Amino acid sequence: MMEPFLDPEPIIEVTNLTTHYGSRKILNGISLTVSKGEVMVIMGGSGSGKSTLLRHLIGLEHPSAGSIKLLGQDIGTMTEHDMTQLYRKVGVAFQGGALFSSMTVGENIMLPLREHTKLDQKTMEIMVRLKLEVVNLAGFEDLMPSELSGGMLKRAAFARAVIMDPVLLFCDEPSAGLDPVVSSSLDELILRLREALDMTIVVVTHELESAFRIADRITVLDKGDILTIGTVDDVRASTNKRIQDLLNRHFEEEILDPDAYLARLTGEPEGMLSQS
Repeated sequence: MMEPFLDPEPIIEVTNLTTHYGSRKILNGISLTVSKGEVMVIMGGSGSGKSTLLRHLIGLEHPSAGSIKLLGQDIGTMTEHDMTQLYRKVGVAFQGGALFSSMTVGENIMLPLREHTKLDQKTMEIMVRLKLEVVNLAGFEDLMPSELSGGMLKRAAFARAVIMDPVLLFCDEPSAGLDPVVSSSLDELILRLREALDMTIVVVTHELESAFRIADRITVLDKGDILTIGTVDDVRASTNKRIQDLLNRHFEEEILDPDAYLARLTGEPEGMLSQS
């Protein structure tokens, strides 16, 4: 079992983060920190808020209230220029790989270097080959994304995410849709990247086996609330019913009273129908 991570230096600080989509509250004032060099896994069922939290962390959405600090900087008060500078230190491996189909694998991986550096072509090509070596895709730079398997696409996405040597890496459902053998190899890749590149890594996943294999700590979300933050052993030993339902894949049926059900179907506020 992996020892719990003890470095106190925070790379991410989330404080009282609240998000609404219209009148619906998605995140309910959640707070958490991620330490330097840690692998933090964020997990929860569908609708738990984990994807919304990730979008906030990578700057794609702004919260209704609360704050997020990355690398000591409050992203809610930063200028666009400062945000751009900050996110050069951040890598993101998206769920579907998000490679451009019209570019080769090498061109996809090189894209951040072209956008954010003034390196010469030869240097960029060497850096691409180095990162392909790290993700076990050496020699695949001239292939098109359509020529790669699902697992290879994920690896190529990792190579692009770390091409700028980020200090912080976000991974969105890295094992989704992959067979157990390929999924296990990606778990090992995440741990190897952490060690080789001295990164802090945040992984959003619903895959329990993967989460237990790679996490220093796990944040469990449910309906916009944090149920617990702890080590793998802490999560496994939790007596919280909702956590145990998640671990044992038990479905909790939502129970609505007749007025609430009718209000949902008609779109009318609850209680208004009984008055009409």
